[in-house]
Amino acid sequence: MAPANPSAAPAAQPDGATGVLVLADGTILWGVGYGAAGAGVGEICFNTAMTGYQEILTDPSYAGQIITFTFPHIGNVGANPEDMEREKRAAIGCVTRELPTLPSNFRSVQTLPEWMAAQGLIGLAGIDTRALTRRIRDGGAPTGVVAHNPEGKFGIDKLLMLAQGWPGLEGMDLAKTVTRERQGSWDAGVWHLGTGYQTPFASSEVEMPIGGAPTQGVSTSLDTNGNQGAAHKPHVVAVDYGAKDNIFRNLVKAGARVTVVPAKTSLEEIVALRPAGVFLSNGPGDPAATGDYAVPVIKGLLERNVPIFGICLGHQLLALAAGAKTVKMHQGHRGANHPVQRAEDGVVEITSMNHGFAVDAATLPGGVVETHKSLFDGSNCGIAITGKNAFSVQYHPEASPGPQDSFYLFEKFVGGLK
Repeated sequence: MAPANPSAAPAAQPDGATGVLVLADGTILWGVGYGAAGAGVGEICFNTAMTGYQEILTDPSYAGQIITFTFPHIGNVGANPEDMEREKRAAIGCVTRELPTLPSNFRSVQTLPEWMAAQGLIGLAGIDTRALTRRIRDGGAPTGVVAHNPEGKFGIDKLLMLAQGWPGLEGMDLAKTVTRERQGSWDAGVWHLGTGYQTPFASSEVEMPIGGAPTQGVSTSLDTNGNQGAAHKPHVVAVDYGAKDNIFRNLVKAGARVTVVPAKTSLEEIVALRPAGVFLSNGPGDPAATGDYAVPVIKGLLERNVPIFGICLGHQLLALAAGAKTVKMHQGHRGANHPVQRAEDGVVEITSMNHGFAVDAATLPGGVVETHKSLFDGSNCGIAITGKNAFSVQYHPEASPGPQDSFYLFEKFVGGLK
């Protein structure tokens, strides 16, 4: 089947079509479905990364979105439990040029379509993804429905109504739908070949850890490497607005003892945990909507001079708490090759990004300094609040696209805590 082109999509269903993408403007793109059967509605975006498809599809920041992969071949490393950013999928599905290839990697446990089916992710292949990407670039991220039926039976009119009735991400608080439901300690470090995720110290917390293996309740002052144990590490309370697990792993790697709390945890509850610092995570949706409950908490932390570090949505929420505004972007930034320049020394970091909203740099109030900016479009990518140990970045330093360009941010945050 020839790839469906958004500018010249046939309305009639071709033979062999088992998947379809229906845009809110009536455009119909036929293809071959894979992964889970069903239909899902959301915003259609594109991601320019060449690797990391499993991490992308389980990144909670993609809630409410259908991902167009610009790299034509995905699936070559298969799927495995260690490469998930959360325990379940976040995105609705994905669109690809080719059907996923068979895996050729010793870590593969499942093929990508098998894994997607188990996760409830809908896949659609046979689409001219370059043409679809240009459409998103020029016209903005559209609303659409991706559907897969192995028998090729679709109710196009119903799918079109579903697409046209979806309200869009602007004004939508999705953080509350993807946050963890309970508080817990996190003890897993970063992944290493042959040994998996590291546990650098034994936890003395009474809660069951929510990352890595249980610690069997053992309390110690030294880990197996002779380093100071959990009780001597600076305590970071991480607010989960839809966090990627690898962020917590990097906080542990940088030397922190981490407690993760749900998005709507109150200021009083956070302060009661006696944090040395508070981390504000990434997440999906409109920051202004999430800010209804998050911003008052962040303002209270700033008033108490609690050190703060934010990433992605956390960056936007810190900016809102400081008095700035956020805006919906035309197409967003999503990929692993985004150049960002530091203001202090002009150094350029190659970063990973995933956001459809941005901090409006023109609204930054006095006392809030722009620390980073995108070299693609000049949009704001980092701030610091003068006189306080509070800073944030729009990109994802834990995703390691550089691969180590941005890890210094975790060291800067944790190293500055007492």
